[in-house]
Amino acid sequence: MNKPIIQIKDLKKRYDHGKITALNGLNLNIKRGEFVSIMGPSGSGKSTLLNMIGALDTPDSGQIMVNGIDLTVKKDLSQFRSQEIGFVFQMHNLIPNLNVLENVKIPMLEGNLNSKQMENRVMGLLKAVGLEDKIRQTPNKLSGGERQRVAIARALVNHPSIILADEPTGSLDSKTGDIILKLLRNLHEQENVTLVMVTHEPYVAKMADRIVYVLDGRVSKKGEQMLGPV
Repeated sequence: MNKPIIQIKDLKKRYDHGKITALNGLNLNIKRGEFVSIMGPSGSGKSTLLNMIGALDTPDSGQIMVNGIDLTVKKDLSQFRSQEIGFVFQMHNLIPNLNVLENVKIPMLEGNLNSKQMENRVMGLLKAVGLEDKIRQTPNKLSGGERQRVAIARALVNHPSIILADEPTGSLDSKTGDIILKLLRNLHEQENVTLVMVTHEPYVAKMADRIVYVLDGRVSKKGEQMLGPV
């Protein structure tokens, strides 16, 4: 039987010299290819959890295994982040003076592909997100939804095992948000990638295969629901 792609055991994290508990013995397994939404009230630890999975922060104790890599032991995690993880944030974090094509290509620059291979991958993703006609535009010429689509293409460009999305529709109106959610789900299936999404919106969370509720730094078993595809 295949092991889960993400295995988290007794994860603990405190901030402000121990005064704030973000994670308090959290345990969670996520299967390869699964789409999981993480919900919880403000301060429950859900964004901290996402940062731990993406190796953007380190725990005080516990273990995080991601695709066979123990993040609590491995010292240099920069290659892990670039090859295994794709990030989609609420505010998309595009570089304003680069055009759409250049923004999507950035994660590939330290890889081994030649320029033609990189361009083919970038253009394939931009076509998938419906932006093949905007490749020379800079972010300030795009709508909020278009900027988020660029961010999604950028997150997928290195064929990551896992996409981590933190409130990916939080800055968008409901109609545009729905478009982004459907795009994420479709690409999750087409690219065969594991998708972990933090959200505070129940209707957004229901796009996932499973909802995990985090409360007081732990997974709340009573709140977890198994859902079929919507």
